[in-house]
Amino acid sequence: MQLEIIGSKIYTEQDFHNQISKIFSIQDYYGNNLDALWDLLSTNVERPITLVWKDAMFSKNQLENIFIEIVKVLERVKKQDEDYGFEEKFNYILE
Repeated sequence: MQLEIIGSKIYTEQDFHNQISKIFSIQDYYGNNLDALWDLLSTNVERPITLVWKDAMFSKNQLENIFIEIVKVLERVKKQDEDYGFEEKFNYILE
């Protein structure tokens, strides 16, 4: 499965979390923070899955340091799946 978030609509960390909760249809119970993002992606989504972040550089310019922290979470999830030897993995693409 491939899901997309639209970076040109992400001006704040909350905008990012709003898109994440919407694409996964979990608006009612998603925690809207980096811990909730980790919990969601590391254990609660069916694999294989690729998250495509369109216009990522726009988001990077808007979010600055929080962009780096979000990408660190994405990278941790990707690495966890690799370390566990999962055949079907989480992946992400920054476009």
